[in-house]
Amino acid sequence: MAKVSKNSRVGQRAANAGSGREFVKVIKSVKDPATGKYTYKEQMIHKEKVKDFFDQK
Repeated sequence: MAKVSKNSRVGQRAANAGSGREFVKVIKSVKDPATGKYTYKEQMIHKEKVKDFFDQK
């Protein structure tokens, strides 16, 4: 089995650095007008669109 150097693993992490860190999971409670019960809407969205997500009705 070949040995993998530490520097090669650091290079791989740098290549994947921005892949998932720009997305966040948001959860919003929504009240049903007919029954009065709350449901939860969750979604993975880009971090720049979080404010738009919570401003929606």
